[in-house]
Amino acid sequence: MRLETTASSLQRRPFKPNGALTLTNEKPFPLAIEAPDARVIALTAEMLTKASTLARQSPRGRIIQRLHKCDDAPLHRMFNVMQPGSYARAHRHSNPPKAEAFIVLSGAVRFVAFDDRGDILQCLDMRPGSATFGVDIEPGVWHTLIVLEPDTILFEVKNGPYSPASDKDFADWSPAEDTPESARFLTELIKQTGGMPSGPGR
Repeated sequence: MRLETTASSLQRRPFKPNGALTLTNEKPFPLAIEAPDARVIALTAEMLTKASTLARQSPRGRIIQRLHKCDDAPLHRMFNVMQPGSYARAHRHSNPPKAEAFIVLSGAVRFVAFDDRGDILQCLDMRPGSATFGVDIEPGVWHTLIVLEPDTILFEVKNGPYSPASDKDFADWSPAEDTPESARFLTELIKQTGGMPSGPGR
């Protein structure tokens, strides 16, 4: 993913599970939790609870629990823990081309695909136990996610390796993170795609 300078520097300095934070001067909160140092990793409820707590504290409203050990790994596996209001700038993975898949483990999220001009092509509300619980994305598809419920947890898989200079292409018509325009863009996109769900059994 082609991340912004601050984000890419933090991505290479993840949170350590023993509680020690590795920080940079640019932003005092990690983007990711380091993978456990084991050849076989038990995927536990405790792991997800810790990640959810950090996602609530994060200024970005989300955090990654990495399962792959390094950026050069050929297959990246991770939990993406997200809160409503977290803004993921529309992007695609095209150079190099990378497929991507999300499976929703808890909460709910809306996947939105766009054409090259930013017009909406497809919209999927996904939650565990529903008719649609995940999505598989071919390389080159512009997309974003809208978080619909607190403590939404996705299992995400994508081809590696990771290079901040080439991994993600951001859409020119989609505002950068941490700008006033990004909040307005997200609000309008939520309206255009049916609003936020409400009521029991949503």
